[in-house]
Amino acid sequence: MFDMRRRKFITLLGGAAAAWPLAARAQQPAKPVVGILHYASPDTLAHLAWAVREGLQEAGYVEGQNVAIEYRWAHGSYAQLAALAADPVRRQVTVIVAGGNVAALAVKKATATIPIVFTSGADPVKSGLVASLSRPEGNLTGVSLLAVEMATKRLELIRDLLPHARAVAMIVNPDYSGAESEMADVEAAGRTIEIKAHKMTAGNALDIDTAFEAIGGLHVDAFMVGTDGFFITRRHQLAALAARHAIPGVYPFPDFPAAGGLLSYGVSLMDAYRQAGVYAGRILKGSKPADLPITQPTKFEFVINVWTAKALGLTIPPSFHLRADKVID
Repeated sequence: MFDMRRRKFITLLGGAAAAWPLAARAQQPAKPVVGILHYASPDTLAHLAWAVREGLQEAGYVEGQNVAIEYRWAHGSYAQLAALAADPVRRQVTVIVAGGNVAALAVKKATATIPIVFTSGADPVKSGLVASLSRPEGNLTGVSLLAVEMATKRLELIRDLLPHARAVAMIVNPDYSGAESEMADVEAAGRTIEIKAHKMTAGNALDIDTAFEAIGGLHVDAFMVGTDGFFITRRHQLAALAARHAIPGVYPFPDFPAAGGLLSYGVSLMDAYRQAGVYAGRILKGSKPADLPITQPTKFEFVINVWTAKALGLTIPPSFHLRADKVID
């Protein structure tokens, strides 16, 4: 008898809810929606989406409670970004977080009204994302990864690791807007410390194979990888080719030594994406992108893979161990 009354009560409750006038139901606000657009894949950089969620939580927004998040991944294919960027715009999400300069440019082309928070390795001003770092203007703001500036630091690491080095190869993606300035900075730094920098271009997996075949004929002492996110999606290929050609590689992010690369030095992507999440949260609370200056990460990571060094017959200097944030051994 009790179960029968309970079922009848639930049925009546459902009927009453259905009979509520639309105006009454409209008084219950829908959750804001954050769209996350990224050039990589969830199995590659899912931890960066987690970092965005952490930043949102710092701002008071928890996924599933008071905010919804929609994810769009390009799986390393820049050609898909335009179509993927159009989807959250069509759905009229509240704010879009764009991971990477190319993704940010795709979203900027798709909307001039929905707020956008980006992370960008390329200079946000030179690449056309914002008018200035202090006054972004328009509907974009975000985090500059200082990636290009860090490239010269990585060249100095090669000099410290290999004091007799006289030539390096620098692999850049021609589809990345920061490639030219990054290469120019490395070439200029190389002239100062007497290390010749050879430019190699690669925009897909086959190009990377071809670049290493060319590197083999240059007699370089080491190679560097540009900060474009595409290379993170090819990190296992790069590490395997470096091992096959027995050449030391220096990379911008810790994902590379984790995949078998020699060492990396650069900004903490986790910290940068967390900051992007904080900015997205501030926008959800009413801030305008134009009023949020471009921020820069303050946390840097130096990671060494000792196993790879041993395989290459390299001795890692004690100073490297003292400076390293993580040693893979």
